[in-house]
Amino acid sequence: MSLITPRTPPGTMELLPRQQVAFQRLLDTIRRGYERFGFVPVETPVFETVDTLLTKSGGETEKQVYFVQSTGALQQGNKPDIALRFDLTVPLARYVAEHERDLAFPFRRYQIQRVYRGERAQRGRFREFYQCDIDVIGKDSLSAHYDAEIPAVIYHVFSELDFGGFTINISNRKVLQGLLDDLGVDNAERRMAVLREIDKLDKIGLEKVRAGLTGDTIGLSDDTADHVLSIIREEGDSALSIARLTRLGANAGPTLKQGVEELLAVIRGLEALQVPSSAYRINLAITRGLDYYTGTVYETFLNKHPEIGSVCSGGRYDNLASHYTKSKLPGVGISIGATRLFYQLMEAGIIKDGGATAQVLVTQMDPALSADYYGLATALRAAGINTEIQLDGGKLAKQMKYADKAGIPLVVLMGSDEKARGTATLKHLVKGEQVEVPLADLAAKAKELLGA
Repeated sequence: MSLITPRTPPGTMELLPRQQVAFQRLLDTIRRGYERFGFVPVETPVFETVDTLLTKSGGETEKQVYFVQSTGALQQGNKPDIALRFDLTVPLARYVAEHERDLAFPFRRYQIQRVYRGERAQRGRFREFYQCDIDVIGKDSLSAHYDAEIPAVIYHVFSELDFGGFTINISNRKVLQGLLDDLGVDNAERRMAVLREIDKLDKIGLEKVRAGLTGDTIGLSDDTADHVLSIIREEGDSALSIARLTRLGANAGPTLKQGVEELLAVIRGLEALQVPSSAYRINLAITRGLDYYTGTVYETFLNKHPEIGSVCSGGRYDNLASHYTKSKLPGVGISIGATRLFYQLMEAGIIKDGGATAQVLVTQMDPALSADYYGLATALRAAGINTEIQLDGGKLAKQMKYADKAGIPLVVLMGSDEKARGTATLKHLVKGEQVEVPLADLAAKAKELLGA
């Protein structure tokens, strides 16, 4: 029988153990950050019913959905009735509508799970990837104060991830919608087309966006397009942006005025939450292309790596679950695409391989002392130190090579001489330090060498 060549399915990220450790630490850091703000975990099935999943999709999105079908059902000619989720928003909407009576509102959930999209497989784009979402869902209404809390969460999470400087870009879709209203662009579909075009600004540049705005499809006049672009391209520090916004809303129509007030309320909230002004900026060019966002929107970029694109995005929506319940459930949230972020940071050299989960390897120098080695490992674990025993034994050089390759920084060496003295030797493979210590002090010294 010929062998099948093993290969990873295209569009998936499969990591070596030390890379997986680094990725897991990224997810753990995000999880801790979410929980620090009181968000609770939720998990939903990897697939949803087709009627649930496709309520908010259509067109290009539906083409990317993976339908699930058993062999028996396929042979019987049945159509698929379930499909893999393509994001975590639709499952959240179904979850909240289904469990509405059992949930405490405002409902603060986080969800860290894989999603699936039938993307064209290419470098850096994935068909299977992790999303890390938080959302606050209200019943009937949701205070705008939550719109300020969300970027505060982003600030704390990315500060702890320590990837370098980052900037949270904040806007409000009502500002541009109101501006277009005041300029006479009163057709809802046309306004939405303008927002989608402006959202491409960072990707395709000012001239191409202007051409799109004044082209046959959207049809803004040159003066209108130039006025809109001049406002969204204004730059400056937070104080200057706030002054410009205040002037913009002074004699505006109701939608623009409301958008300005909501945006300024977010900035005041961030100040109260002690998020430094250097970590965020008002950027009216941020509109988020998805139609369900209705107010505040966010995009976060790494300052030294703008080529990576947005590493965290989201916004406010008026009614999350309108397809599944008559209750009004407004919300606000963000999502971190962890797989894409990790991959690109690995490519850029910002994230390095992680170490092993074990901090210490107890080597086996003398098979007759196996019970002693088990005892050493048990004592280290009881002290809170992740410890592995080299059960195979063999040449010491081979055991040391294993520890080095696996990324275990500290090894314990004890032969018959050390046993007779009641000691063991600790060797730090990275620092090159080696010290013989009494067995009673082994755990304390190991923690010292590990910097714990």
